[in-house]
Amino acid sequence: MNANGTSPAPSVLILEDQPVVRNMLAGVVCQVYPGADIIEAGICAEAVAAIEQRRFQLALIDLGLPDGSGIDVIRLLRQACEDAEIIVATIFDDDDHLFDAMEAGATGYLLKEHSPAELVAGLEQLRAGNPPLSPSVVRRLVAHFHARSPAPDSNLTPREQEVLKLIAKGLNRKDVAELLGLSKHTVSDYIKVIYRKLEVSSRAEAALEAERLGLIRTAR
Repeated sequence: MNANGTSPAPSVLILEDQPVVRNMLAGVVCQVYPGADIIEAGICAEAVAAIEQRRFQLALIDLGLPDGSGIDVIRLLRQACEDAEIIVATIFDDDDHLFDAMEAGATGYLLKEHSPAELVAGLEQLRAGNPPLSPSVVRRLVAHFHARSPAPDSNLTPREQEVLKLIAKGLNRKDVAELLGLSKHTVSDYIKVIYRKLEVSSRAEAALEAERLGLIRTAR
């Protein structure tokens, strides 16, 4: 936070090949994060170049780009900026795109069919600490978890449940470490164990599991 107690404006990457949609998304970001430093990219190559040059705290990533898949960009961004909030903004709401994006490291999934006001609400939800997910996406994720065999949640230790609750609320590794008096590396190790036990691969999936376990309650 700044000296006045407010969080600094984030550095934001927007990857979207349609200029009109890209401008709309930039406007949505500015409404939720006034003063945000926004870098716009129309193709994957531009986004990759930006990621190689700077760190981002937030990204809005389309999936179908002229020169490749936004999922590859998500994977690269997650490796370069492990605490970044990576939100998919796409027209694709099928299981393949959804789960591939989550596995790559996306922390939210919004459909571009929503109005700007609804997208603003999604980012406001992110700022409040909850992964932004379109309603149809939530239904797909819930159906996915209900269809598979129950996750072995009973073997989460009290400390693992505590870490899960905090990351599901939107805290990054550094914040969790400071809050619990642990090192950032120790928190990372806890997260790896939690993901393995719950059979999830992203924070959005972990948040749904945390809600199922009664650790948090997310807005719908």
